[in-house]
Amino acid sequence: MRVLMVAPPGAGKGTQGAAIAAHFRIQHLAVGDLLRRHVLEGTEIGRDVRGHLDRGELVPDGIVLELLRQGLTEAKRNGGGYVLDGIPRTMDQAVAAYRVALALGMTADVALHLEAGDEELMRRLRKRAAIEHRSDDDEAVIRRRLQQYHEVTQPVLAFYAQRGILLTVDATPPADVVTRDVLAALTARAARTGAAGRVPGTHRPG
Repeated sequence: MRVLMVAPPGAGKGTQGAAIAAHFRIQHLAVGDLLRRHVLEGTEIGRDVRGHLDRGELVPDGIVLELLRQGLTEAKRNGGGYVLDGIPRTMDQAVAAYRVALALGMTADVALHLEAGDEELMRRLRKRAAIEHRSDDDEAVIRRRLQQYHEVTQPVLAFYAQRGILLTVDATPPADVVTRDVLAALTARAARTGAAGRVPGTHRPG
């Protein structure tokens, strides 16, 4: 099972990615975690990333794609399955990531789209900001993030639909309900496509 995730801020991408990885016993490739690991270990990539972060800049695509290549290579050694969280965010990234995966024989079986309305996402992000005491993450900032998602990231969905791998799940219910729906949908997709043959311990969730 090879899954990449496309979701707006607040849709629960990290939570669902971890649940998918645990259920299907596959590697969870979270780009943010990979970046933090390189910074912590003081690698060459980590030093480059720290500089961009210190300047408040986005990490360049070249670095993100190199992390993706490393992550997919590791996943290939560990059985071939993965759930990818944090890329793509743009159409350029989607095409470049596809080329990286294609070269490694590790293209995704499913592009999982977690869908939720903006008002529900606003509610969740406001709550998260309050819990984490993030004064910079006010309502105006949150709305800009969602607008950016719609303008930049959401068109990527058409790319995956054209490839026939797009799977949309309603992310509005509570997290445990979404997890149940996601696992059921992925299990059904795996059974139809034959991906289940690569998934140890696959079962229908209760």
